[in-house]
Amino acid sequence: MRYDALVTNVKEAVLRSPGATAPALREAIFAGEAAGIPSDIAAYVDTVKRHAYRVTDQDVEALKQAGYSEDAIFEATGAAALGAALMRLEIGMRVLRENVETTETR
Repeated sequence: MRYDALVTNVKEAVLRSPGATAPALREAIFAGEAAGIPSDIAAYVDTVKRHAYRVTDQDVEALKQAGYSEDAIFEATGAAALGAALMRLEIGMRVLRENVETTETR
């Protein structure tokens, strides 16, 4: 893909740089690995991944009440959003490749 190096740099920054959350947690959120995501934040990251427009101030406030800092919430949000974005990008690219292959075989 044309932007592979940029995608790699963004993933490195979001998932592996020092932060308020452990890189392993950010990786699990990014990948959607339920086993690695604490239950008190799992529903939030699922909402970010599937229906980001539904995230409310109350959702964020509940995470703060559960003990998450604003930095931790930001990092979890970024990991979830990046995971969703790259998954959708890959699906779109696969459809385009399949369409090109189908067109070329006609």
